[in-house]
Amino acid sequence: MIYDYRQADLPPRERALCDYAVKMTLTPGNLNEGDIEALRAHAWSDEQIACAVQVIGYFNYINRLADGLGVDLEPWMTSPTRQEWLARRGDRLRPSSR
Repeated sequence: MIYDYRQADLPPRERALCDYAVKMTLTPGNLNEGDIEALRAHAWSDEQIACAVQVIGYFNYINRLADGLGVDLEPWMTSPTRQEWLARRGDRLRPSSR
């Protein structure tokens, strides 16, 4: 689901990465070697983990910078309602009439 990855049918490997991203975002001081080992146990390589950490960190930085400066979202950046998202998703899944 767009609103909560824990409700999505994700493979354990992807769920582990999402769990790591949440922990890095909400409680970065609580991260430890066990968190990295958990990703390795799901077949994430050290290079993939390093890339993920950089992307997660970048988005956390940009969001905090924007929040700290009171930057308003552009209209195209707002999240759709659940109903709007499902309707758009349905449009993409329907066969093209071309």
